[in-house]
Amino acid sequence: MSIRHLDALFSPASVAVFGASERAASVGATVWRNLAQGGFAGRLYPVNPKYSHLGQHKAYKNTDALPEAPDLAVICTPPDTVAPLIRQLGARGTRAAIVVTAGLDKAAKQAMLDAARRHTLRILGPNCIGMLVPHLGLNASFAHIGAQPGELAFVSQSGALVTAMLDWAAARGIGFSHFVSLGERADVDFGDLLDFLGSDPKTRAILLYIESIDESPKFMSAARAAARNKPVIVVKAGRSAAGQAAAASHTGALAGSDAVFDAAIARAGMLRVLTLHDLFLAAETLARFRDGPSERLIVLTNGGGAGVMAADEAAALNVPLAPLDDAMLRRLDAVLPGNWSRANPVDIIGDAPASRYVAAMDALAQDTASAVLFIHAPTAIVPSTQIAEALLPQVAKAPHRMLGCWLGDRAVAEARRRFRDAGVPDFNTPEEAVRAFSFLRTFRLHQAELLETPPARDAALAPDLPTIRAIVDAVLAEGREILTEPEAKSLLAAAGLPVVPTRVVGPSAAEAVAVADALGYPVVIKILSHAISHKSDVGGVRLNIGNADELREVCTSMLARVCQLRPDADVQGFTVQPMVRKKHAHELIVGASVDRVFGPVILFGAGGTAVEVLADRALALPPLNTPLARAQIARTRIHKLLQGYRDEPAADLDGIARVLVAVSQLLAEVPEIAELDINPLLANHEGAVALDARVRVSAQRPAGAANFAIRPYPVELVETLDWRGGPLTLRPIRPEDEAQHLAFLERLDPEDIRLRVFHSRRSIEHSELARLTQIDYAREMAFIATRPLPAGGEETLGAVRAHVDPDNDVAEFGVIVRSDLKGSGLGRRLMGKLLDHLRQRGTRRVEGTVLQENSAMLELARSLGFQADACERDDRSVCRIALDL
Repeated sequence: MSIRHLDALFSPASVAVFGASERAASVGATVWRNLAQGGFAGRLYPVNPKYSHLGQHKAYKNTDALPEAPDLAVICTPPDTVAPLIRQLGARGTRAAIVVTAGLDKAAKQAMLDAARRHTLRILGPNCIGMLVPHLGLNASFAHIGAQPGELAFVSQSGALVTAMLDWAAARGIGFSHFVSLGERADVDFGDLLDFLGSDPKTRAILLYIESIDESPKFMSAARAAARNKPVIVVKAGRSAAGQAAAASHTGALAGSDAVFDAAIARAGMLRVLTLHDLFLAAETLARFRDGPSERLIVLTNGGGAGVMAADEAAALNVPLAPLDDAMLRRLDAVLPGNWSRANPVDIIGDAPASRYVAAMDALAQDTASAVLFIHAPTAIVPSTQIAEALLPQVAKAPHRMLGCWLGDRAVAEARRRFRDAGVPDFNTPEEAVRAFSFLRTFRLHQAELLETPPARDAALAPDLPTIRAIVDAVLAEGREILTEPEAKSLLAAAGLPVVPTRVVGPSAAEAVAVADALGYPVVIKILSHAISHKSDVGGVRLNIGNADELREVCTSMLARVCQLRPDADVQGFTVQPMVRKKHAHELIVGASVDRVFGPVILFGAGGTAVEVLADRALALPPLNTPLARAQIARTRIHKLLQGYRDEPAADLDGIARVLVAVSQLLAEVPEIAELDINPLLANHEGAVALDARVRVSAQRPAGAANFAIRPYPVELVETLDWRGGPLTLRPIRPEDEAQHLAFLERLDPEDIRLRVFHSRRSIEHSELARLTQIDYAREMAFIATRPLPAGGEETLGAVRAHVDPDNDVAEFGVIVRSDLKGSGLGRRLMGKLLDHLRQRGTRRVEGTVLQENSAMLELARSLGFQADACERDDRSVCRIALDL
């Protein structure tokens, strides 16, 4: 991932257009016209040997003739000219190019990239529309229309969609900070732009149109970083799961690529919508209402019909309407006429004057946990503008609690404008408003998942790795990939999962009877064959066999049926297991497969023989912990049944979650696992047990923590040592350290804080604490030093942090030790831990900024080999220190 030289792409001082012309309907002419007429204040250079001038601008024959190296080059010339132009531009010092040219074959594209890489020249395209930066008047595209300045960034993989969206947005007055067509993404891709736009101060929200993702770890890392700062909203084309039907497991059949993409979006803290209209609807809502209540809704309306429409949409989208408690009913009764609805939606009747709106809103303000959807239909009794004016003092106090829906057009236009100016998101219909609120609820759930960074290994679920390795190695050594059911169950048992006892017998009814007599009836018998994966499909499973005579008959008929349907299958015998009967039990499925883009993925849902028909499943990317596993369970329809109903007790959800976490750990520890099914996993209030299992392994090692799209908590970096007569732990910070980290910061002297961050701090907000503790280990590292407390738990004594640029070139560091421990050597230990880590990850250079008066830090830096640059003087003296690694 890299944002290197993207400033030259999006904020150039000079632009040259190669292939600029006056030829009507040509790409070069359109790009040049858009650029020349767009209001760009920088220097413009048309390059084409056929012209001496294009309009008022002098034209140049080639790269060497240009008076300077342009910051940005836009290339509209034939495919065979692209690589030579990139080579010439890079040699002159150009650092960014937009390759509009289409038709580059594989060799030409690689030659272009090779030429660019030598000079770290960044390329947008090829085969792209170009891009627009409206606040600079920069229109380096061949779009038919420009874009208005605004705070939304739009990045599209489809060039045709770019032009359509520009037209659509212009008609609705929607403005943009950046509008980018990615084209074939030979260099600059979604990950690069998420990195750049995520920290761009002019961008309030990022909108993406995606057709495919190539480098999922890069994309996920950039997306998670951007989504911590601002809303990232995605439309993805291609929602079918074609090509999955041939998978060997139920999980493979159910885990279509689009469902995996949904899981990735959720884990990255982004929001996915299905239409372009919803893309902007969600952007409006999240930008204006991001800090508002999101759990439940109160509808306040002057029209019963509009309220019913809102309630219907809320029911369809599972948006809860807040109940009105007795205290709220009394408050509303006191200010509303007797024929008001006395329920939510709160219908204050169509003849309501402005004062009734104000009184009702005052009463509803007591429920701070609910958002208020205000719906108004214009009447002849009181002008809508008067109502808006009366409500503005309340709205201004808490705009983040209210959504507005002024029904109509010209009669409510001024009222709508005043609400929007006050910061209230506005919607055309009740259904649209409720749908927008549902986006907010989903976004909040995804943001919660973003904060979870579990380890790949859970110490409480330590698997028996030698046993697992022996099973996997033996299967692969035999040239097989599919484990037999007994092998699969042995593997799961070694991983700590609950499995039903299973015995293997030959193709003899007498052996089966002997084993069943020992286990006790009733029993289950299944065919055993390396060639048969789905045993039920060939009549290879019989349940609830009650005695020896029945078992003999079943064995004989089952063998005959399997031989008839699968004469090619080599039958080794049968497996026999006790018939598990659990009261109030549910049949579930837990599985794992490997997606070609996002790597290992875990499935949970309703199980049994109709699993594909029901298709009730939720996917999640590993690593998982209990909160993430519980969230995955909650995304299924069967979750409602698992919670209990009537006289049915709730299932052991924590036990089910432990199964999911154990599967996550198995994927991390055993990279050979390619597919896994536990179906059914029988679960009730007493726990869960795997009745059947299917596992496929591969010598290609598609799983393993190294292939996870999300980097796990790096438990391997945890180190415990002796310090001052007791244990000291140096470890990466975790999201759950927030309270502990706050206690550490509160024990720092104000002067120490000033020396660290250059100003005094009176308080620290939760959002900032979250940024300090919820980090992406792929691009940032924070080590803390902790020691145990006598009463239990631990305390933080110091912290060191480095943020690495996306190129892994330079890391910016900071270190601080609790004020009462200064001079103890703790800072040196933390710095040593950080520098060792950065060396191992290949970071080139470490830099920091230190106040000149912070002599202790400067002395520590010098002792570690840092060099200090000349200090800069303004109102204070600041030194820049650096260490080449």
